[in-house]
Amino acid sequence: MNQVINLKHKASLFTDHWSPKVIAELNDYQFKLAKLKGEFDWHKHDDTDEAFLIQSGELIIELPDNESVHLAEGEMFVVPKGLMHKPVAKEECTALIIEPKGVINTGEKNERTAENDVWI
Repeated sequence: MNQVINLKHKASLFTDHWSPKVIAELNDYQFKLAKLKGEFDWHKHDDTDEAFLIQSGELIIELPDNESVHLAEGEMFVVPKGLMHKPVAKEECTALIIEPKGVINTGEKNERTAENDVWI
């Protein structure tokens, strides 16, 4: 389809945190918009990298050995596959997450696992 996707409009359609919503697909990859607030769980993705592109707000991605990456609006970071990480948003942040279809947001299923393939 020849359709322009407006990220601000898509972000206005939901309010829940840590529950990525699919807005587009490219080959086997999904573009997911997520609102993040507070701390998420430490986790990793054994089989794929994960990209975070900040649309609004700020995000800290904590890494092993007390390292962290601080991201502001318009900045992007790719978490390499297999690397433990913990996203933290002190205030609400909106991020575009780019990863293959079927990736579990928590790395493995648990009580914080979001439903996959939810489109907005």
